[in-house]
Amino acid sequence: MRKFIGFILTPLFYICFALSLLIFHPIQWICLKLGGYKAHKRSVDILNGLLVACNYTLFNRTQFIDNFNIPTGRAVIFVANHQSTYDIPPLIYFLRRFHGKFISKIELAQAGIPSISYNLKHGGAANIDRKDPKQSIAEILKLANNMKEKQWSAFIFPEGTRTKTGKMKSFSVGGIATLLKKNPEALVVPIAINGSYKMVAYGAFPLRPFTHMTWEVLDPIQTTGLNVEEIVQLAENAIRSKVKEEN
Repeated sequence: MRKFIGFILTPLFYICFALSLLIFHPIQWICLKLGGYKAHKRSVDILNGLLVACNYTLFNRTQFIDNFNIPTGRAVIFVANHQSTYDIPPLIYFLRRFHGKFISKIELAQAGIPSISYNLKHGGAANIDRKDPKQSIAEILKLANNMKEKQWSAFIFPEGTRTKTGKMKSFSVGGIATLLKKNPEALVVPIAINGSYKMVAYGAFPLRPFTHMTWEVLDPIQTTGLNVEEIVQLAENAIRSKVKEEN
């Protein structure tokens, strides 16, 4: 029955999602040209709030458990597990006060996806070519420098790819190490994502309705006296303790 309802509701979700992207593409352009970074970021925040709201067309529940003890005005490296494409809008919207930027595949920036590709090109993301290690390092270093100079933050999915089952993969150190090298005082904050993989359990069509998804911002990792490998392992352990893996 759930899958049958998904066939009915999924077109409505995609219409709302696509309209949001199409409408905000020119809005982003105008905001960036006339108002610079601040206005552009505001438009991106509103867009992602609308993308989160699209979940209501599927009767999906998006629960974001914030952590207001994390200070603003300094660089933060948010480390999260990765379950689906739909992990991203809640991170951007609910943590918008941190000016978080993503490390993303360059293909997404070049794909011409309305709003998304434009934001990746002009919003401060690190768009990496996985086939070109030098280019990748240069992009991450550019983001790291912006974090240091502008007090931006970064979102990173150290698993590398999305899980289809909810079962976490081991975290890699690379991107986090580069960011920490330039920003040794940055806070490292784990985020545990639960349930978003279920939304795409049937694939791209139909999407799964009546799904409860949670994003929980955990306490910062105490990094004093630890090397990068130890920091990443602590972040992974903290997230694993919160993620509900199903066999």
